[in-house]
Amino acid sequence: MSFPSMDELDHTLCARHGPEIHNKIKKAKIGIAGLGGLGSNIAAMLVRAGVSYLTVADFDIVDITNINRQNYYLDQIGRPKVDAAEELLKKINPYLTIEKHNMKLEPSNIPNIFGKCDIVCEAFDVPSEKAMLINALLEKCPGIKVVSGSGMAGFGRSNEIRTERLFADLYICGDGIDLEDAKGGLMSPRVNICAGHMANAVISLIIKGDM
Repeated sequence: MSFPSMDELDHTLCARHGPEIHNKIKKAKIGIAGLGGLGSNIAAMLVRAGVSYLTVADFDIVDITNINRQNYYLDQIGRPKVDAAEELLKKINPYLTIEKHNMKLEPSNIPNIFGKCDIVCEAFDVPSEKAMLINALLEKCPGIKVVSGSGMAGFGRSNEIRTERLFADLYICGDGIDLEDAKGGLMSPRVNICAGHMANAVISLIIKGDM
């Protein structure tokens, strides 16, 4: 089988979703802050759904401790996550437009990095950094919708993970349990379930503008 052209891939996704939905997803500009357990999996889900424009930011490298839940492979250990993620995402869609920022996010650079996005996924691990990013986006980037992940470690009932609208432009996905209280550490199933909630929230916001 020959490698599909951009038009062939586009036609297939359009036939799958319908022209109206496909065009909305295709044109949306999505940001992902953090490419760990949540962010790396969210990115893959969104690209598979047809998102064609991504802005990603992370200053970390792939470590062996990431492999149990993050969307990376052993041969990528030691590489910047932004580069490793791009490599895998372009295996899904080689025509993807991806803007990479291998840097630490701070209030001063967040508007320049994510200011042109329609929706930004907050996928950090540290609570203080999560709050910093959310506050910076809501205060300095009016109109951008933020989808945040909170509390999804360990194992247990998957239905405890849910999506809620906290403010007009802020949506929270998770189970609300602090990492310190989670049993079993970080495991791929619940991390991926939460990532799925976040990716689904993004798709819903793209298509309907609300949830």
